Amino acid sequence: MAESGRKIIDLIEKQAPLYLAESWDNVGLQLGNPYKPVHRIMVCLEVTDSVLQEAEARQIDMIITHHPLIFKALKKVTTDDGLGKIIYSLIQKDILLYCAHTNLDMAYGGLNDLLAVELGLSAIKPLTNTYRKKYYKIVVFVPESHEEVVRGALCSEGAGFIGNYSECSFKLAGEGTFKPLKGANPYMGSIGDLKRVKESRLETIIPEDRLKAAIERMKEAHPYEEVAYDLYLLGNVYEENGLGRVGHWEKPETLSQLCSKLKQLLGLESIKVVGDPNKIVYKIGLCTGSGAEYIYHAYQIGCDCFITGDVKYHDGQYAHQLGMAVIDAGHFDTENYACGLYAKSLEQLLKKHHCSVEVCFSSTNINPFCFI
Repeated sequence: MAESGRKIIDLIEKQAPLYLAESWDNVGLQLGNPYKPVHRIMVCLEVTDSVLQEAEARQIDMIITHHPLIFKALKKVTTDDGLGKIIYSLIQKDILLYCAHTNLDMAYGGLNDLLAVELGLSAIKPLTNTYRKKYYKIVVFVPESHEEVVRGALCSEGAGFIGNYSECSFKLAGEGTFKPLKGANPYMGSIGDLKRVKESRLETIIPEDRLKAAIERMKEAHPYEEVAYDLYLLGNVYEENGLGRVGHWEKPETLSQLCSKLKQLLGLESIKVVGDPNKIVYKIGLCTGSGAEYIYHAYQIGCDCFITGDVKYHDGQYAHQLGMAVIDAGHFDTENYACGLYAKSLEQLLKKHHCSVEVCFSSTNINPFCFI
């Protein structure tokens, strides 16, 4: 069986919304017909000629890449340059190309979360607060006969979630009045006559990204021709998200033990480290890919060790001066391993939503560096 590319994309973006991506990033569908039937998906760190050859051999219909193939504005697409050749080939082979980059880095259940869980960390939370989702209180006045219908409509579109609780709402009984004027088509009452109705003031909470859909569904379920409702932007409720993750081990271990665990997980023979191997590490920060810019932030929030890639010489010296342990586990190695975890996670997500689609992870080694 196959599944529409659109449904798959919607499920991905529900977990890793596009609004989480950094402003400079280019995420989402990059090539192809989103409504084509998809039988097989391949997840990869980035698309290269060799990855594309692997996709063709596996009869892949959709590629989900972490690094964007199309990043800067294109002025031409020809086969006499590397990028143009890949784009041309993807179109010829009718392969959907989707990118989940910094939005997947930030998302709960994304790359940083997956690596933190795999390391055995607990009490995991974002390392940085890059994004705060706004919440609104929506108040609607509805006749008692339709109270449950309207409440159910709002909740079906994501309203009423507070922490680990769903369908949270409040109602207050009262009396509503209205006088239908000429041209109106009232659900009850007569033109020119004042109508008094037993109504409920129904209120609940809704995240900003679900607000438009919730209002539309509410209006569809409401019996009145003109729906009376209020919106209040909340200052006391928000959802924070950001790059990186921080957590701790239940039992503190040495920096050397952490390095051994990382090498085993990532399949590395050696690893670059700043700090005393015998240092006890308990609170650990991490950022897959390139996150050396967050070394000081990790230090500020009390991390004993920070794991990332692309740590330069002066970054290492700065960490040493702070007395902060830093592990450079490699840009490729941290992200590629986490992408493999994401492929398994995506397969489970699709099965949960009854999508009969095969998901695999690219086995092509695209790391441009080697150790001699």
